[in-house]
Amino acid sequence: MNLEAWLKKNSYHHSRYQDIERLVELKQEKSQKIALSLPTLNEEETIAKEIILIQTELMIRHQLIDEIAVVDSGSEDQTREIARKYGATVYEASDYLKEEGVYQGKGENLWKSLYLLDGDIIIYLDADIKNIDPKFVYGLVGPLLERDEISYVKGFYERPLKFGQEMRRGGGGRVTEILVRPLFNLFFPQLAGMIQPLSGEYAGRRELLEKLPFFIGYGVETGLLIDISEQFGIETIAQVDLDRRVHENQDLHSLGKMAFGILQTFFSRVDAFDKLQLKQELQGIYSSILTAGDQYRMQQEELTEIERPPMIELEQYCQKHVRE
Repeated sequence: MNLEAWLKKNSYHHSRYQDIERLVELKQEKSQKIALSLPTLNEEETIAKEIILIQTELMIRHQLIDEIAVVDSGSEDQTREIARKYGATVYEASDYLKEEGVYQGKGENLWKSLYLLDGDIIIYLDADIKNIDPKFVYGLVGPLLERDEISYVKGFYERPLKFGQEMRRGGGGRVTEILVRPLFNLFFPQLAGMIQPLSGEYAGRRELLEKLPFFIGYGVETGLLIDISEQFGIETIAQVDLDRRVHENQDLHSLGKMAFGILQTFFSRVDAFDKLQLKQELQGIYSSILTAGDQYRMQQEELTEIERPPMIELEQYCQKHVRE
């Protein structure tokens, strides 16, 4: 399938799936269980609203979602307590699969969600969405229930950028446009049609996700897209327009660290798929310059994108999730 044909066939607007009862019927016909994972780290300001809205609209009013779980990275605020209060199952990521090593990062939480949750379809949503709406869930699930050949769905949306009290349209997604999209065009052109490859809202079938490695940090979204498209084909991926997403934008220093993690993941993949041969191991120390008046100092942080193996390779996972 060429890129233009894929873009036309596999790109949707969430309104196509706003008949939630139709989705529930498809879910029941196909005997699918659907689980929602919210990876968290200090999200006390937004986590309650996300849980309450999704639980009310998509578990009680409509029985689309079977499980809501928070997988936490050691929050120091009230995230876990609030999540429990409003009915989510809460897991501390470091308490599980300890024999595989303990790491911290969003990708680590997503990877462990496969072990912890029971769904045939797993939905991942960032926990900092300020304008949460049921469309963030049913929009992602729709293509998976409607089309059996689709195994992975990414959300995209307008991301306004906040300057003081002013919200400017179209200013978000900076790392995508200046880093990820150019790299995709150079090495993985089949992914150039992904409108927001770094979005934190996506869903996939367990039978696909369990076969994929997960990077523990900033590179998790990039790694998943590359691995799926290279191993299973771009035709297994769809994307859905969720209109608009509002959250706290990151500063340039944080975006630099994000780009560093993504580049580690990216070069790991161009090497693995013989797109480019690396002649030395990538170093995981990120150096930045801090200024105070006319004083300058170097700050160094270790940011290593550790790659978790496909979950299906773990005996403990297979024992828990044996399918007849």
